[in-house]
Order: sequence, then C-alpha cells, then structure tokens
Amino acid sequence: MVALDIDGTIVDHDSVLPDALRDAIRRIAEEGTQVVLSTGRSWHDTRDVVDRLGLPEGPYVCSNGAVVVRYPPLEVVRMVTFDPADVIERVQRMAPHALIAVEEVGRGYRLNAPFPPGDLSGTMEVVGVDDLASRPVTRVIVRDPGSSPEDFIELAERLGLHGVSYFIGWSAWLDIAPEGVHKAMALADVCARRGIDPADVLAMGDGRNDIEMLRWAGRGVALGDAPLEVRLAADAVTGLFDEGGTLAELSRWFDLD
Repeated sequence: MVALDIDGTIVDHDSVLPDALRDAIRRIAEEGTQVVLSTGRSWHDTRDVVDRLGLPEGPYVCSNGAVVVRYPPLEVVRMVTFDPADVIERVQRMAPHALIAVEEVGRGYRLNAPFPPGDLSGTMEVVGVDDLASRPVTRVIVRDPGSSPEDFIELAERLGLHGVSYFIGWSAWLDIAPEGVHKAMALADVCARRGIDPADVLAMGDGRNDIEMLRWAGRGVALGDAPLEVRLAADAVTGLFDEGGTLAELSRWFDLD
C-alpha cells in the first residue's frame, strides 16, 4: 500500500498537481498497488483530487482519519464522531475572536462566521454557537487568520484538551477530532480489512497531522518542507515538494520510466 497525504505531498498549496506525479500515482495504482489518499481534507475537498488522479474506488481516508469512504459511488465506510460542546465552549472562552466550523460529511460546514476565501468548500451555513455544539461531529476546526501556528500550539496547550485528538496546521489552524482518531488509526483499519501488513505500507506526508501515520507505516517518509518534528518522526526525508521530492521517493520503489 502507498498512503499519501494530499496538500504539500501530491499537490502544492494552490492545489496544483504536477502532471508527472499524477501519471506516476495512476500507474502505481493500475499495476496493482493499493493507493490510499490520507488527508486532513473533508471528503468534499478530497473528491476533486481523486477525480484528477483517476484512481479506482478507494478507500480514502479523510478528516484526519475520522471519515473513510469509497468512491465512486460515494459510500461512507467508517465515521467517528464526538460531542463538540466542551471544546467549543473552551475555544469561545479562551479565543473569543476565533472562527469555528464543524464538518457536515459530504456537504460542507456549519460555522460561526465566514472563513477566509479558499479555506473551506462546499455548503457553508453560518449558525450560532449553540447550533455548532448541538450534535456529534467528526471534527471541529478553529481558525484565526491573525495568529501564527505557534499561537495555536499555545492555544491547544491552554485549552487542556482531553478526550480528543488535535492537529496544528501550517497556518493558524487547529483540527480537533475524536480521541484516538488520526490517519494511522484509519489506515490500520483499511489494512486489516484488506489483509495488508503495515510493514508493507509506504506513507508520505509533510504536516503535523501526518506524524502518527509516518511512525506507523513500514516506511514513513516526510517531505523536505515538513516541520522539524514531522521530519524527526519519519524513517526518511525526501526532497522538497517543488523539487519533486514525492516523485523521487516513489521512483525508488516503482518502475515509473
């Protein structure tokens, strides 16, 4: 199995997928290796990349492991939710200006105020905080365009989050998920269902939400662009994304000429 993060691993931060990398991933899948996209994106934001790659029906790991789908046609194979009320109350108290969204799987988001253009896609419904906290969700997204990733690391520590998993993004972005839910957990379930040994998994990523996946896989490879803690969690570090680091690693193991 090849498990691939999306942003910063197979597309750049403008969502551009290099042609050579697209062709390589498609060829690997066509020749019989299971290719699983494993991303913090919602399924709604993942589907376009799946379509561009022309991959078979999946499965695909979305929302940092809280959602696993097959497509096409769309089938939600696994969905893990939690009660967001306590998290939302704490965020409101400690970061009153933060933007908060909860995911509506396959549709979009409910949110307390509009996010910056391009941050989210799908149906956007602005609602009150009580509505955000009213029912179980797969994840809570906290965003503050005026803060830094370091500010959000400090915020996560001050929140004292118990009973959840959280992931700090490249920007001032905090993903909060059910406890124990991360990409590695979802990929382990995919492997168990398909009889694949984790030792036979090549995983690649560049974000803090990839750390568990890189540690779990038989070979976990970080992109050269990744933060230090991500590179330290990996078995190896490839080149920068813009310099073809992903394709270089895939070419080590597959005949792509």
